[in-house]
Amino acid sequence: MDILGAFLNLLAWSAILILARRIYSKQDVKPIIWKLVVVIFVGLFSFSINLPYMDQQIKLAILPLGVWILYGIYSRKNEGISWDQYRKYAWLGFFANFIFLAVSLISPLIHSAIFPANEMSTYLSDINKGKIIQTHPSADSKILDKDSLRIQMDRFKEEPVYSEKWYYEAFESAGELSKAEERFPYQLTGTEAKWGSGIDPMIFIEQDGKGILVSTGQKQVYFRAEKSLLKKED
Repeated sequence: MDILGAFLNLLAWSAILILARRIYSKQDVKPIIWKLVVVIFVGLFSFSINLPYMDQQIKLAILPLGVWILYGIYSRKNEGISWDQYRKYAWLGFFANFIFLAVSLISPLIHSAIFPANEMSTYLSDINKGKIIQTHPSADSKILDKDSLRIQMDRFKEEPVYSEKWYYEAFESAGELSKAEERFPYQLTGTEAKWGSGIDPMIFIEQDGKGILVSTGQKQVYFRAEKSLLKKED
């Protein structure tokens, strides 16, 4: 679970609640509370565009569709006074989109500071139940060396991911794809990422036991160790 994201969203809703209470306290004719809550939620509806930002998509609200819908409903009923009572809440709902936009912009920056993408400890926090699974026939019969992994946890170096280069190297050495050896024939299971990161990575170990490829679903990170993380079965 992404604790940070949940906390920032809670702060965003708290800010919206505070603004709604300020509007409510200044009104002489008080609106019905459940209605103003509905109006705020409807006001959130907008025409938005998606923009790429730090391995995610953020929404930028352009047109206040919810506000227009609410205005159309109240204008048909000729309830001008009611629209005056709820109008500010409708616009609060629309501008809430920008509060959530701010959260979307800030969250990855804070997340990367607390859970650095270039540190192995972000993806491997608890290895007590860790074990490896052979995912390819080219894998040797080996097991995870937990002591080696623990000792080198702070010594891993991030290196570039050369997906195409690795693919062609395997193909050229084998002559044909069916005979190619898998570069990462072991999968590391039973481990846990750092608590609160919200990361559920798939982790693969290289044939030589020194390389680790981490796949988060959004990107891949490659680390190298000085000594092998694998050992022969006793």
